[in-house]
Amino acid sequence: MAGHVTRSGNPDWQRTHAPAVADAPAITRLLAAGAELCGRTLSDELAFSLAGENLHFGAPHNPRAPGRVSGGSSSGSAAAVAGGCVDFSLGTDTSGSVRIPASYCGIHGMRPTHGAISTQGVTPLAPSFDTVGWFARDACVLQAVGDVLLPSGKASGIGQMTVLADAWSGATKGVAAALRPAMEKLAGLAGVAVHEVEGLALAEWVRPYRILQSAEVWRSHGDWFLRTSPAMAPEIAARLFAGSQLTAAEIAEAHLRADEVRAVVAAFVSDGGVICLPSAPGVAPPLGVSRLPDDTTRMLVLVQTCIAGLCGLPQVSLPLGEVHGMPVGLGLIAGKGRDRDLLALAVAVEAHRRRISGP
Repeated sequence: MAGHVTRSGNPDWQRTHAPAVADAPAITRLLAAGAELCGRTLSDELAFSLAGENLHFGAPHNPRAPGRVSGGSSSGSAAAVAGGCVDFSLGTDTSGSVRIPASYCGIHGMRPTHGAISTQGVTPLAPSFDTVGWFARDACVLQAVGDVLLPSGKASGIGQMTVLADAWSGATKGVAAALRPAMEKLAGLAGVAVHEVEGLALAEWVRPYRILQSAEVWRSHGDWFLRTSPAMAPEIAARLFAGSQLTAAEIAEAHLRADEVRAVVAAFVSDGGVICLPSAPGVAPPLGVSRLPDDTTRMLVLVQTCIAGLCGLPQVSLPLGEVHGMPVGLGLIAGKGRDRDLLALAVAVEAHRRRISGP
């Protein structure tokens, strides 16, 4: 936003950066289309967390799950929509920073095809994976935002739905039980067959994603980190510095493995196919999750979210389930450039639910 310093969730980032000289293109296009800018929201530091708890500025309230995190890194954006403060909000999604908050807060969230929406004016994290996404409570609003921000085009419909068994078994029993019926109804509504795939070992796909992301994060912020010695949450600082320890051989191997993953996924999303999986492995964790070791929190989430990030694909999170009164989202991944198919499907699902439940 012109005239303001983007603090990126960190006071030392705010202190060491000048005000923006122009609005980001995403904001410019939305304002030109008639949107009203209400304010800025809180994020995790440098957008490098999936929890939504900020050491310096606190954690936004999750209106749908009090006492629990709203998810990150676009935590404030999701909380503002879930709480009814705004009709929609912008966020960024690299590792799941729109999809996870959408699931935790019971709202719609859209991560677009990588490169479909300009990231000019956005603080980078890992540019090969960074996207500008958005949240909405209403699927029609979600689609309307896409109509403004996405390249021109039309929805063409979806084909076969692929269910990744590893993604479902990696979620809690409550999440799987809540979302399976929704998935089956969605397939019926779309009139497509469901194909279940087992034995992909999705946990192994996280490693190349983390290596490539970490290397890019260090390239983006390593000089600033060493020069500034910023006050930063220990887990985020450690995650950032870890990128400096990667070898060229590790990065080269990760690129090869990433290409193998992309080839596997491409087969699932060809000819209009979509992949269906839980947006997150569980409900929103209690406040304090950011202080837990990565392997008990972040790694479990990345198993669900790394596919779209690694492959540059669009993914929508639909608020279609509840576990003990807390929301969980159903994720749909489509092929590159098929963002509008996902948005159209979100609208169709919401319209069907309204017909069933009545006005």
